[in-house]
Amino acid sequence: MSEGKKKMVIVGGGIAGLSAGIYGKLAGYDVEIYEKNPVAGGQCMGWNRKGCHIDNCIHWLTGTKKGTVLRNVWETVGALEKNTKFVDSDSFYTSITGDCRVTLWKDLKRTETELLRLSPEDETEIRKFAEHVRYAAKCEIPAEKPMDAMGIMDYIHMGASMTDMPKVMREYGSIDLQEMAGRFRHPALRALFTDYLPKEYIASSFLVSYGSIVSGNGEIPKGGSLAMVNRMVQRFQELGGKLYCNTPVSRIVIRNKKVVGIETADQKEVTADYVISSVDTMEMFEKLIGKEYMDSKWQSCYSDSEKYPLFSAVQAAFVVDAEAYGEKGTIFFDCVPFETGGKKIDRISVKSYEYEPDFAPAGKVVLQVNVPQFDQEYFYWKRLSRTEYKSQKEMAASAVEERLLLQFPKLRGHMEFLDCWTPLTYERYCNAYHGAYMSFITRKGVKSFRVKGVVKGIKNLYIASQWIMAPGGLPVAVTAGKFAIWRIVRKEKSVRFP
Repeated sequence: MSEGKKKMVIVGGGIAGLSAGIYGKLAGYDVEIYEKNPVAGGQCMGWNRKGCHIDNCIHWLTGTKKGTVLRNVWETVGALEKNTKFVDSDSFYTSITGDCRVTLWKDLKRTETELLRLSPEDETEIRKFAEHVRYAAKCEIPAEKPMDAMGIMDYIHMGASMTDMPKVMREYGSIDLQEMAGRFRHPALRALFTDYLPKEYIASSFLVSYGSIVSGNGEIPKGGSLAMVNRMVQRFQELGGKLYCNTPVSRIVIRNKKVVGIETADQKEVTADYVISSVDTMEMFEKLIGKEYMDSKWQSCYSDSEKYPLFSAVQAAFVVDAEAYGEKGTIFFDCVPFETGGKKIDRISVKSYEYEPDFAPAGKVVLQVNVPQFDQEYFYWKRLSRTEYKSQKEMAASAVEERLLLQFPKLRGHMEFLDCWTPLTYERYCNAYHGAYMSFITRKGVKSFRVKGVVKGIKNLYIASQWIMAPGGLPVAVTAGKFAIWRIVRKEKSVRFP
């Protein structure tokens, strides 16, 4: 430990952990990160198969617009650099229903024109939707300080970017996506609005997502997830932070209701003035500190999957001849029904990585298919024996491949399987509760989940995790890391927050 400096130990080297580590170093602390996997990144990860690269995480990144507070956070942690290049994409996604093809374009006016041409009988709802997307496009995720610590001047400052958000909430904040879709007469539009997010999601979340794309605040950084993680690791280490990979933590050491360090899986005790847990929060409560510290708010969410469902997926990646495919972006389409995870599937999506030529050999492109799975499907996969699991995964990949060939027949003979992963993959690699890759879904009539990132009854233990606020994801993770350090610095008083 450096002379006179207090020490922080961070459990988990995902986006939240790396963010906390970088802000901790900038605040003048000695910081060590302990990560169980061979590399940092957590769920924000990519890997190689058969000479191709598979990107698990970033489909688009909120907070890419220059001048926003969140963009400043991404730059501070090194995830984005001033010269970072972004993918030249003109659409959010495309939805195919029967012979009808409709796209949500980055150009909102183009979207509005296309939807009106398709379904003039839905003009009122189409124009209302477009108007409220324009409102949502002005919205920025609060990233300066935790919302529970914001004063009147903070809200006044934030108000400039949130002026129109009440209009969005009044119209779409009390309905889910299924209800929103039901307002439209045309079946292709009803499918369009329930494609990207689970139909159980509150509708306003979708408008904010699309608004980010429209405003230029939701771009795709070149190089994808792994490249972004590597930039953050480099930033952390250049600041003097120490990253220990292949080093799982078995428990957080607590004495006299105060955290004093951690114990690694090889029974090595590491002392610390502060410990920040950035791992899955159920993992933290069950294995690192004990479930007796889980307060009623956490308990109510984890015990009621009806009110607080979790979202995961079975995914499969393929490499295809680019010329034979010829499509771009993300496409949703109906398919011949099949079963995976015990659930009947009749609609899937495929994402093309044609914008990343380095992800595949020349003339090839990586395709990635997403099949939604929820808590019920997780339990289906969990009950399988190892042999059954392997067989079911192979069957899922084969079923997906056949549906791709039916939808895009030119791919036959020009397609090779790369990999398939399930909710259990997220559980194994990231200790993700029920294999979820985001936090609790915000449903209509249910208060959105948010906690402070502290543990009652334990001093000097903080949480930096996407799980502290629904719906989780990268923006919540990176700000959670920042906010954990903000709380520590505020407590110390003598230390300046960077």
